Amino acid sequence: MRPVRSLWLAGPEAWLPDSEAQAARQRALCLDAGLEPLIPARMPPGEGGDELEARQFYAGRMAQLRQADAAVINLTPFRGPTADTATVFEAGVLAGLGRPTFAYLNVTSEIHAEYVARVDSILGATLDENHVWRDGDGCVIEDHGLPETVMLWGEARRLFVIVTEDPLRDLTGLELCLQALALYAE
Repeated sequence: MRPVRSLWLAGPEAWLPDSEAQAARQRALCLDAGLEPLIPARMPPGEGGDELEARQFYAGRMAQLRQADAAVINLTPFRGPTADTATVFEAGVLAGLGRPTFAYLNVTSEIHAEYVARVDSILGATLDENHVWRDGDGCVIEDHGLPETVMLWGEARRLFVIVTEDPLRDLTGLELCLQALALYAE
């Protein structure tokens, strides 16, 4: 197994108004665990439509991902019932690179600990005559009684679900992932 020295942290934190303070809290937890945190920054604001700048940012991000020995992915729902799309992409890249991935998902209620319940509360869901959950467009909602879709849940060595009043800032899941990673690395 590759030694774990650097840790990629992905999640919706970069979009928070206090993103720098949140990154400092994350960084401190990782350093206390003896790991170099690799915390992604968001692309600097621009006028929009600068494809060259976007491609350069993407290339830089991909290079950063390749440097990570492992990852902790924050799958807390963001702008809908599921995780931030860039976070999910990065989780897939890291899985493809064979990096061990640990994840957490913060919710405000135990009811939202399952994927179908989150989709239902935000988009609506109905059970059809075949006992298949469907959204408002009639599309199947993946229902396996898991906190996330099978592909995200299945890749995580551990996926912790935390019920908290502050889902976008609570770092209990990161702390648990760091503990699990320490056991994994032994």
